[in-house]
Amino acid sequence: MTSDESAPQDPTTDDFADDTAEAPVEASVDAPVEEPAGPTFADLGLEGAVLKALDDVGYETPSAIQAATIPPLLAGRDVVGMAQTGTGKTAAFALPVLAQLDVTQKTPQALVLAPTRELALQVCEAFEKYASRMKGVHILPVYGGQGYGVQLSALRRGVHIVVGTPGRIMDHLDKGTLDLSELKFLVLDEADEMLQMGFAEDVETILADTPDTKQVALFSATMPPAIRRMSQQYLNMPEEITVKAKTQTSANIRQRYLVVSFQQKVDALTRILEVENFEGMIIFVRTKSITEELAEKLRARGYSAAAISGDVAQAQRERTVNQLKSGKLDILVATDVAARGLDVDRISHVVNFDIPTDSEPYVHRIGRTGRAGRTGDAISFVTPRERGLLARIEKATRQPMEQMQLPTADDVNVTRLARFDDRITEALSQTDRVERFRDIIAHYVRHHDVPEADVAAALAVVAQGESPLLLEPDPEPAARDRFDRGDRGDRSDRFDRNDRSDRDDRPRRPRDSRLATYRIAVGRRQRVEPRQIVGALANEGGLRRDDFGAIQIRPDFSLVELPADLSAETLERLKDTRISGQLIDLRLDTGAPRRRDRDGGGYQGRDDRPRRDYGDRPRRDHDDRPRRDYGDRPRQDRDDRPPRKPRHRD
Repeated sequence: MTSDESAPQDPTTDDFADDTAEAPVEASVDAPVEEPAGPTFADLGLEGAVLKALDDVGYETPSAIQAATIPPLLAGRDVVGMAQTGTGKTAAFALPVLAQLDVTQKTPQALVLAPTRELALQVCEAFEKYASRMKGVHILPVYGGQGYGVQLSALRRGVHIVVGTPGRIMDHLDKGTLDLSELKFLVLDEADEMLQMGFAEDVETILADTPDTKQVALFSATMPPAIRRMSQQYLNMPEEITVKAKTQTSANIRQRYLVVSFQQKVDALTRILEVENFEGMIIFVRTKSITEELAEKLRARGYSAAAISGDVAQAQRERTVNQLKSGKLDILVATDVAARGLDVDRISHVVNFDIPTDSEPYVHRIGRTGRAGRTGDAISFVTPRERGLLARIEKATRQPMEQMQLPTADDVNVTRLARFDDRITEALSQTDRVERFRDIIAHYVRHHDVPEADVAAALAVVAQGESPLLLEPDPEPAARDRFDRGDRGDRSDRFDRNDRSDRDDRPRRPRDSRLATYRIAVGRRQRVEPRQIVGALANEGGLRRDDFGAIQIRPDFSLVELPADLSAETLERLKDTRISGQLIDLRLDTGAPRRRDRDGGGYQGRDDRPRRDYGDRPRRDHDDRPRRDYGDRPRQDRDDRPPRKPRHRD
């Protein structure tokens, strides 16, 4: 197969490997081995080079939509197919088209319309894969955003199959650069999505400009009235095929969720990346602005991550996804623009950093993993206020999600030690290099009289660098900080500030003279927790767990006990530290809040305020105060007072 060399590769395209849903296998009592139930691709009427290409990619048993659609298409009938995404619709129309293709004809014989350029390029790649054993087949993707020169030169050379978006196809028809006069096959893929995006008029214009003798296949996930009307008007007695799925999500995908506050999402994601054994991962967020911000945070933590969104240029998106396919990139942070049409074999995990507000984008997101019989994992972050969204998604997909717990420091340490062991085992397998270093180590041991175990530990320190291999144990949260203000559940464990009956009986912890109290400018309003404070200060300032004392979180600030002799270098490193996106403004706590002096000349402590000097004037008791002398004026009774002048309100 020779595809047009000038056709670019789209970053959100893939091998569309979801076309291999397998039929159930039943065991026979008499037969000693299991035999697959249902027809094979050969039984459907496919043969020759197409069957060989299917063998190359490992497809054995057709899916339900493929088994029902391929025979009538091979027989020349129009077809309307209804099936959910991920059921193998691309192979259902691509295989019959390739089986009936006339390579000697240079004008386009098949036109596939897709709603987005990502899906168009994905379908184009699927055609190329299925035509890998056919010689001389030319397939051209036609979509907006690509220069006309590439498409025009390919059309002049001659193409057999055109896959494009309605807008760009209309442009070529208006310019007269696309000849559909000898078109034999026309496919509308994701027809409901095309109409929803406003392409109804363009699609009807294209259908009207094609030969009446063409064969039409229409595939859609739903059947709205507009699709029904179009099929009745432009299709010739079509055969309607509906494949109903028990669930909208693949059974090969393990779906889990984690309840986490918004401020803890990045830390939670970091721990999940530590303990999950993933090969490639897509992290979905709601907005374009978050993609690059999150990717930058992941890169700062040592992960190979990049971001794509609608604002990223097409060429850059192509390079990014090609890096993901080749293994140069492990994590892709994306918006829903990549939810349709992106399928990379390496994607083992999908993380919904922001859970979608509807079930349909959720299905498309997690459908990027667990395709073509492979297993996958989907993890969704759910804030306490988003539990309603979680319930609606579970109801719509008819599949419950499994709640997971945030990995602890011990879980992360177990994983790190296992990976450290694997690195040692892999190094030991390189016998030649190990032999050379063995002599060097023996020389050091002889001349320095150091045990070999100590030398190995020292080499591990050199290899690890400044970052610690193991995490410190998670600190126990203080009693008054246990309550999560975002959770609307049981509040019975809330700290009662009014109950002070036993406060004097509580044992007091002796104050460590080595520690001093520091103030940081984040508190409950930023919903910080002690472990966030410990993590930020430890990472940025190089502090250890033993360097921390009591932590008190107040409404607008927090008090942290740290070593009193913090070096200037450490204070400098902590100067630009942020927690929950806010500068902490670390400084020694002076106790009382600072007040501005009367002259406006800065701040003074309470003890530094000037006091009023009363001189030697003796203090008078209340009994010594002079009383007003009213003389012999008679006391006026209340009844003798003159009446008040009435007040009138306007």
